[in-house]
Order: sequence, then structure tokens, then C-alpha cells
Amino acid sequence: MSLRSKSAAKKVVRPQVLRTLAPLRAWISRAWRKRQTIALVPTMGALHAGHLALVRLARRRADRVVVSIFVNPAQFAPNEDFSSYPRTWEADCAKLEAEGCDLLFAPREADLYPEPQTFKIQPDAQLADILEGHFRPGFFTGVCTVVMKLFSAVFFASGGGTAVFGKKDYQQLMVIRRMVEQFALPVNIVAGDTARADDGLALSSRNGYLSDDERQQAMALSLALKQLADAARAGQAPLAELEAWAMQSLAAQGWEPDYLTVRLRRDLQPPAEGAQLAGAPLVALGAARLGKTRLIDNLEF
Repeated sequence: MSLRSKSAAKKVVRPQVLRTLAPLRAWISRAWRKRQTIALVPTMGALHAGHLALVRLARRRADRVVVSIFVNPAQFAPNEDFSSYPRTWEADCAKLEAEGCDLLFAPREADLYPEPQTFKIQPDAQLADILEGHFRPGFFTGVCTVVMKLFSAVFFASGGGTAVFGKKDYQQLMVIRRMVEQFALPVNIVAGDTARADDGLALSSRNGYLSDDERQQAMALSLALKQLADAARAGQAPLAELEAWAMQSLAAQGWEPDYLTVRLRRDLQPPAEGAQLAGAPLVALGAARLGKTRLIDNLEF
């Protein structure tokens, strides 16, 4: 089986749009019978340059690229922005066409949740109930459940394939990797680097909520994480003190931080107190609200 050629990769392809599971599985089965590899890029739409970079990464990994657009109600708490989450269907379709996406799977809620979802994927609490999971209880249960549904729809009809996720949602990426490992799913998880604006702001569909003034302040989160990472690596003070300083510094700029913290990359647990951080694979993670908009970011170091 061969990947599409460089000339074919540059060809503009209008993606086929499917909304229900049966034709999706039929499409996947036809591709599999032709010995074509499949890569899936799950999204909630409102696509930006970061999403499109993931699509391009998927195209380098497989013969056929499937992008899903589904705003998953199961990962939103009642007080969160499910109803107002940006939905930009026409613009999304045009962007995917320009990128040569082969298939756009855009199910309705009734297609993925035809009845109340009483069977759910409960992720490992040690990984999923910290950080984002602490501030958004049940979030990763909703994520894992819908991702398992998507994997079932796409990869169980093809014998396996590749799924591409962005590092911006760092904890989500780790939770999904752990789920794939523990269920021995025939899915290769590929991570794409966080796409950023020129000033360093991580691209996010929720950035559109920011006012003009807030947009000018928004890069402060990534700067705070860089300062925290630099101070931690240099051992300027005990880690707990550095994290508290980072939180206070961001709050002084008008933010409402949930967390700014340094964790081990392998499991997102805090480094042992007094541990030597030089050379250890670490990641600084942060979540904070600016006005009405909650932003997240991270920095590996």
C-alpha cells in the first residue's frame, strides 16, 4: 500500500460529507478493500490554522483523511458554552476542501447518541481528575466516550489506522493515548504541535470570544508559562513557590487563573519535592479565564 504522491497531495479535493454511521462505515470498508490507510482528525469545528496543520499531518501519514466535526454535548457542563460554541460550517468545509480532505463526517447528536448514554468510558482518575478534570468534572469521561464512538465507527471497519490530535489539549492527548493502550485499540495516536499566532497565543476556536482589548492581553498566559518553565529549570525557588508566583502574577494582570503548574510529561504528576529538575522531561500547563473566555496552554521543556 502506498501513500498518495506529492503531486496528488497538492490536488484540491472536495470532501464527501456523510452524517450517519452506516454510509461512513461503508466508505471506510471500500477504502480498506483497496488497501488504503486511514487517518482520522477529530474536531469540534470552528477550524483554524492549528486544525488544518493536523489535517496536513494526517495526509502525510495515510492514503485517506477523515475529519470529523461534532460539538460533543457530553463534555460540556451545564454552565459551559455548548450552545454558544462557535459553529462555522461553510467556512470549515471550504478550508477542508483547500486541504484535500477526503471525507467529512458531521453527525447529528441523534446519530452518535441515539439514546441516553448510560455506558460511558471512565478514564483513570489519577490522570483525568487532575488539572482540567478537577476544574471540569466529567469532561474527560465525555471526551473518551465520544472518541471511542468515533474510533469504533472509523477504525473497526478498517482494521485500524491513525488518529491525529493536537498538543494544545495536552492532558486530553495523554488521556486518549492511555485509553488506546489499555483497550489495545488498533489506533496509532499522532500528536501535532501547538499552532500559535505571531505573538505566541495558542490558536483556539474560543479565541473568537475575546474582545479586541482582551486579544491584546491574551498572550500573557503563554508568557507566564514560559517564565514559570525557565524559573523551574533554573531552580530559582521551590516549585510550589514558583507556581504560586506565576498564579499571582497572572491574576495581577486581570486574569482568573485556575492553575499554572509544572508536571512530569510521562504522567502529569508533580515532580517529587526537592527533585532535581535539570534534564527531566517536564511540561508547564496553565488554564485561566480572561473576561468570559477560558484559555488553556502548555509548554514542554
